[in-house]
Amino acid sequence: MRYVIDPPPTAAIPVRGGGLFPVRRVYCIGRNYAAHAVEMGGDPNREPPFFFQKNPDDLDPSGRFPYPRRSANVHHEVELLVALARGGEEIPADQALACVWGYAVAIDMTRRDLQDEAKKLQRPWEVAKAFARSAPVGELVPAAAIGHPSRGAITLAVDGALRQSGDLAQMIWKVPEIVATLSQYFTLAPGDVILTGTPAGVGPVERGQVMEAAIEGVGAIRVEVV
Repeated sequence: MRYVIDPPPTAAIPVRGGGLFPVRRVYCIGRNYAAHAVEMGGDPNREPPFFFQKNPDDLDPSGRFPYPRRSANVHHEVELLVALARGGEEIPADQALACVWGYAVAIDMTRRDLQDEAKKLQRPWEVAKAFARSAPVGELVPAAAIGHPSRGAITLAVDGALRQSGDLAQMIWKVPEIVATLSQYFTLAPGDVILTGTPAGVGPVERGQVMEAAIEGVGAIRVEVV
């Protein structure tokens, strides 16, 4: 059956070496580094994970982040992105890495002023998290080429000044556990990607600044705030 309007283009992440990875859904885990949980007013202990979502076309490999209207406090959050080639339900943690196609560096941009307001009113976060081009992303690197990184530096600098500095080993919930837990609530599928949380040091950016994010063994991205 034909579509009554032209279908929108498929959101995709460029792959190192060529090609595109089509994106189906974007899942995000909150407060997955203890120090960041503390700075956001949460408990640093191993609480059950919680999740929110962004839109597939929020992923933006352009290297430019348009500062959103109606916000005056927008924060950077550097994260490891996990891309799935397989999915399912109730995936055991010891089988979860077999679902992973690759990894990338991403930044979860957050309209902190709108998020804080939503928290006070006990409302959802979408307006603060799922706005257009809210997830700058670098090239996707196949796990077949780099393995499955479980440790390594994760950093973000603004105009050359280091803001965030942590290690993947500091994740409270590791990648296999994140995939397994998500699959208890959602039917995961090829093309799903997961943002795995951010270390401490999140903070605001302004137009004209440059963010540089890197994850050891995965890659680096440079993003201009415009």
